[in-house]
Amino acid sequence: MRPNKQEIIDMLNTRGEENLKALFARAYEVKKKYVGTKVYFRGLIEISNICSKNCYYCGIRSGNPNFPRYTISMDEALQEAKWALDQRYGSLVIQAGERIDAAWTDFITELVREIKEMSSGKLGITLSLGEQTEETYQKWFDAGAHRYLLRVETTNRELYKKLHPADHSFENRLASLRLLRKVGYQTGTGVMVGLPGQSIEDIADDILFFYDEDVDMLGMGPYIPHQDTPLNHLVDGFDTQEALLLGLKLIAACRIVLKDVNIATTTALHALHPGGREKGLLAGANVLMPNITDPKYREGYQLYEGKPGMDENAVQVVEELQRSIEAIGETVGFDEWGDPKHFFRRQQQ
Repeated sequence: MRPNKQEIIDMLNTRGEENLKALFARAYEVKKKYVGTKVYFRGLIEISNICSKNCYYCGIRSGNPNFPRYTISMDEALQEAKWALDQRYGSLVIQAGERIDAAWTDFITELVREIKEMSSGKLGITLSLGEQTEETYQKWFDAGAHRYLLRVETTNRELYKKLHPADHSFENRLASLRLLRKVGYQTGTGVMVGLPGQSIEDIADDILFFYDEDVDMLGMGPYIPHQDTPLNHLVDGFDTQEALLLGLKLIAACRIVLKDVNIATTTALHALHPGGREKGLLAGANVLMPNITDPKYREGYQLYEGKPGMDENAVQVVEELQRSIEAIGETVGFDEWGDPKHFFRRQQQ
């Protein structure tokens, strides 16, 4: 049965310490029942900050001239993948700006193939590389990628238009999301919350969209304004506490409503609070994406202001994350892909 919109709105409107505690506890119980308390690591490789899109909220949009562009070489990317394998990460996420040129799509095909070969098929691969043709999605799937994250950022069509140039289309985004399902990927999407002009009703509609599209996984979080974007006027009045709270309520509501999907606790939460990722886990998330990109490139991949981990020592981070996860009574699913249970349930329908 389709979830009740008013109930979702009530969850997102939750205020007061006791009420919030009750919401997060409820979400955590649902998480325990449907996906357990194992946290799955996805080593994040931000492989390129070159982007053909010019979204008004994003720091790496094509119209931002204020930082050097980069693409990590095949050898460097393979070294990072090997490092993840050695640290017993089950999976990688390969993320970049959006490009559709043949040189780029062929490079990704080759990289996916090489990672599969290097790891003897042990590393699961999630791609987050934007809108592509069905042929490209198929090529990457055949090479060995099996998950794909394509965020829509908002399902309110009017708001989408305000956040993107005229040549960006929500309809194209949605069509791409459905192509991923058709090809056979475990399909993920997500939104930002706290966008200018966004209402709680809009966010409730986003969650209903996740339900209606039957998605398998979610990567979403609070909107954090960036100085080098057309929305830079929002930087000064930005309320980190409010943004963190809304991000956590979003996770909790999604867990309660969608039950067995994978939900990532994102870097944006960590940017707002040193314990943000752990708070995300306690609100219902079950996937964590530590950044394993070579630190020399990280400065160039700031989608939003104040992104953490610009110079963190990756080995040290694994140990710290494991400690903080065990401190809240959870375990790390080392050497496991941690595929969403929702995907397999969907396959059986």
